[in-house]
Amino acid sequence: MTERKHILVFRFSALGDVAMTVPVLRLLLAQYPHLQVTMVSDPFMAPLFAGIDRLRFYGADTRTTYKGLGGLWKLSRELRREISFDAIADLHYVLRTRILGLFLAGQTQAHLDKGRAEKKSLTRPHNKQLRPLPSSFDRYAAVFAQLGYPVRLDVAEGLSPAPGAIQPVQLNPQRTCIGIAPFARHAAKMYPVAKMKEVVKQLAAHTDLEIILLGSRKEAAQMQDWEQLGNNIQNLAGRFGFAEELAVIARLDILISMDSANMHLASMYGVPVVSIWGGTHPWLGFYGWGQDPAMAVQTDLPCRPSSVFGNKPCPVHGEAGCMQEISPEMIVERVLNRIK
Repeated sequence: MTERKHILVFRFSALGDVAMTVPVLRLLLAQYPHLQVTMVSDPFMAPLFAGIDRLRFYGADTRTTYKGLGGLWKLSRELRREISFDAIADLHYVLRTRILGLFLAGQTQAHLDKGRAEKKSLTRPHNKQLRPLPSSFDRYAAVFAQLGYPVRLDVAEGLSPAPGAIQPVQLNPQRTCIGIAPFARHAAKMYPVAKMKEVVKQLAAHTDLEIILLGSRKEAAQMQDWEQLGNNIQNLAGRFGFAEELAVIARLDILISMDSANMHLASMYGVPVVSIWGGTHPWLGFYGWGQDPAMAVQTDLPCRPSSVFGNKPCPVHGEAGCMQEISPEMIVERVLNRIK
């Protein structure tokens, strides 16, 4: 009988990056039935990991309860006391997780290779070396391979089932449900709001479609008047908690999003995503799990990609400037071609 092993996994932020760990962890546990995993992350992330067999979620807020060196020492003591683990997989590899690794020295450890030099070669202003880089999924899997557990990345087997117990809103089964998540953390990753409103208007003209607007409570007000563009539009922004929001996303037929966390949340459930790209690029490794590359809407401007994370404006076109050549019609056409 194979001895049961336990891996402690770290990944604290951001939401999209944490969501990208989910299919890899599902596959790891499916391919190694003797393994158990404890996922240490921000408490908010817990719903992402609900229902995964042999995975325990350990919520740890490193901004409050476990802040600073003292907080990390406290966390390390609690982890040692509560969990008998055999190895550590650091899928974040930032200062706080490196310190945690030092405090937890004694077990085998492996950490993420972020590929910073490769990414810089794609985003520098001149002499860009344009080529697809390993995805974050590949990089996460490589960490487990270092620990002796190579993971075969199978798209279908890595998908999460839709949350069955939670149905926060009734979606019309007679209509194709299109989610629209028009916001992103950084302005350089956001399609101009006026143009996105036009996308909503054009899609709402198709009465066989149901449009679901998604976003935070803060973003809800910006989309308030969009509901007036058609009686087949629902603004659900800010109405539900995270678990309920995931249940809505999982039941969509298709999602329109930026290069943002919403793309990865939909991808977890196998929902097709029409994603809109500006200063960032799918080749940097952050494309959605199992998504068709043809569903990425982008231009061939020579300045792209200008940023790895979208936190820097394009040096040529400024914030969101790389998206100005993407017309609403291009996005609508991509959606209709997929669902019709």
